[in-house]
Amino acid sequence: MIFMGVNLWSVLVAAIATMVVGFLWYSPLLFARPWMVAMGYDPNDKARMEAMQKSAGKSYAISFIAALVSAFVLGKIIEITTVNSLLYGMKIGFAIWLGFVTTVQLTAKLFGNQSTKLYLINTGYQLVCYLVMGAILAVWPW
Repeated sequence: MIFMGVNLWSVLVAAIATMVVGFLWYSPLLFARPWMVAMGYDPNDKARMEAMQKSAGKSYAISFIAALVSAFVLGKIIEITTVNSLLYGMKIGFAIWLGFVTTVQLTAKLFGNQSTKLYLINTGYQLVCYLVMGAILAVWPW
């Protein structure tokens, strides 16, 4: 399934991959506790944590739609640049992350009074996502 030169199956796989990365990144295995503390949540407040979990479905759905859009746009850039190797796909993903994602998040950090730790956790997640998406979108069988 190709739309505007972009393989929609690769977009779907790349978006799913970002969700998997997010589940791991923000899990207790990696950065759940430091992220919660940086966001001002008390990880020991069971009632608050349960309330957050109950309302998470809508946020995950919207995040998945955003991941689909990001993957499609990155896929189009990769298609236009005729990148077809894992390394170059990751380089394109890195360039998009560096030029757009991290700069926007840095501005939000500066004017939104975010801690550096929160900025690094969130921006690090985005970096991994764009590297993974770039790799998937560049080497997906056309």
